[in-house]
Amino acid sequence: MPSKKRKISLIYFIIVTLLLVGLVPLVLTGWMLSNKSGRELTSAENRYQTQLVQEKARQMEMFGKRYGDLVSSISISLELSDHLAILSAPETEQKLGGILKQNPDLLALNIKPATAEALSVFRPEAISKDSINLISAEMASNIGNQQLLVNQPQLADQSGNPLLAFASPVKMGGANVATVVAVVSLKDVARAIVGISPTSEENLWKSGLPIIFVIDQQGKAIFHPDPKIVAGQASLTRLKIVQEWQESNRQVQSALFPFTAEFDGEKHKMIGAYSTASFGRNLNFGVITMQDERTALASVGEMRSQTWVISLAFAAFALLIGVVAARLLTSPLLSLAAAAQKIAAGDFSSRVETRNITEIGALGEAFNSMSDEVEEHIAKLARAAQENRELFVGTVKALAAAIDGKDKYTRGHSERVSRISVAIGKRIGLPEDELEVLRMSALLHDVGKIAIDDRILKKPAALTDEEFVIMKTHPQKGYKIMSQIPAMKDFLPGMYMHHEMVNGKGYPQGLTGDQIPLQAKIVSVADTFDAMTIDRPYQKALELDDALGRISSFVGTRYDKGVVDALVAACKAGEVANGIVRQKALARESQIAQTPIPPPTGIDPFELSF
Repeated sequence: MPSKKRKISLIYFIIVTLLLVGLVPLVLTGWMLSNKSGRELTSAENRYQTQLVQEKARQMEMFGKRYGDLVSSISISLELSDHLAILSAPETEQKLGGILKQNPDLLALNIKPATAEALSVFRPEAISKDSINLISAEMASNIGNQQLLVNQPQLADQSGNPLLAFASPVKMGGANVATVVAVVSLKDVARAIVGISPTSEENLWKSGLPIIFVIDQQGKAIFHPDPKIVAGQASLTRLKIVQEWQESNRQVQSALFPFTAEFDGEKHKMIGAYSTASFGRNLNFGVITMQDERTALASVGEMRSQTWVISLAFAAFALLIGVVAARLLTSPLLSLAAAAQKIAAGDFSSRVETRNITEIGALGEAFNSMSDEVEEHIAKLARAAQENRELFVGTVKALAAAIDGKDKYTRGHSERVSRISVAIGKRIGLPEDELEVLRMSALLHDVGKIAIDDRILKKPAALTDEEFVIMKTHPQKGYKIMSQIPAMKDFLPGMYMHHEMVNGKGYPQGLTGDQIPLQAKIVSVADTFDAMTIDRPYQKALELDDALGRISSFVGTRYDKGVVDALVAACKAGEVANGIVRQKALARESQIAQTPIPPPTGIDPFELSF
């Protein structure tokens, strides 16, 4: 009896190999590097938040300084003239108008003399004269001995945009003889600070994106991405970062401030920063940015993942030595993986050879047993699916034949319409799956006639108006019957809409052009073509060319041009004529001696299919 070979457990070999190549040191190194990278990225994000609000605050201050200097320069120019008449002179008004044109953010310039009428130039589409006079009077009464006065922002009466007023006194002979007031729109600077696209506060919180806004010293919103908050001058003091700025804005220019906020019942850990924008001595604004910590530090997680990937890549390189040494033991696993991939690709006949190592041999035997079972079940499912498909198609054909069989003149009509529809669909270039759906839809297009009285269906003469109204309900009746069956969902357009016309005069919905699905357009043409090329008790079948000519004459009114062109091409290629028209011709030749029944007056050949 041959001696039994000693089995080596694969798990022991892998553990020893990992320890030998230094997997543990590599893992520790990766962990340390990822933590260090995370701290550095967190610091970088904090610096970015702080620099962002500082830049926005400086941007606001530069805006304020520009218009403060503008007002002061006008005031100084008037003082240098040392003549009261210059305050209301036409030349002064002309110069103010030029300044207004050169500064798109400037809404109005007003010179308010102490004892005379005010001189104003303004943009009437943005602010009214009454508002200018009201603002100027308020600024003149509050300026006192100040060289520059800036009021609190307010909303413009015309546009609803925030505006700010700057005032500077005109002194002659040691007394204030007038006040120069500039009213400036904050619309553009608001866009530069908080962004161009308005966004609701709810979406801002849900998206986790940075929220940048500006508040006044009372904590009310001056600029905010949500226009509703600005329009209502909502107080944002519920946020801890706003409270922090209110307390420290005179002592601290800018700072980073992590905090926790609650919105819509959900708490968020936030990274925030604020900076102070000063307009004059007594007017400060807080520029604040905040972002959900998880989103802001998402890059930290990505960096840690990348660090781990790099560490694992080095570990994999180190493990290569162990893999080469264990090649003999791992080759059966590679064979097993290859067989599994073949099975996943559909080759269920794939098997693996068992080896004499205990674990690998047992795994191979179990795999082969599983493959046998899977192959057998897949074969059964395939047979069952094919049988179900054949049963479904047979049922549809039987149902169509039963409907057509109610009238000897329409016997086989649905089957013919189905073949014609498929021929048209192939010419149009429909894929196989859509051709199959088209075939089923065409077979079932008249299923609603099962609910129409036989007295109307089998009537050998033209229908009365009342009977035609009833006949026109068969698409709705078919839809009502078949829409209850989920498997029929894809076939409904051809059933329900094959009597629609591209000019909107069809039924049941009166759809036009592209509103009508292609499936319905094809079945409509096929249905009419079959009705025109088959003998009826009151209508002799038309020859092929005549039928095509009649159908083509209604392109653009009843039928789609592309569908009719496809039918004509199919007929010229013999794809339709061989199966439909030639059968009709032979049947008519056998009855050539019989006297034809003349069609009733008023019959429209295109209504033969109803």
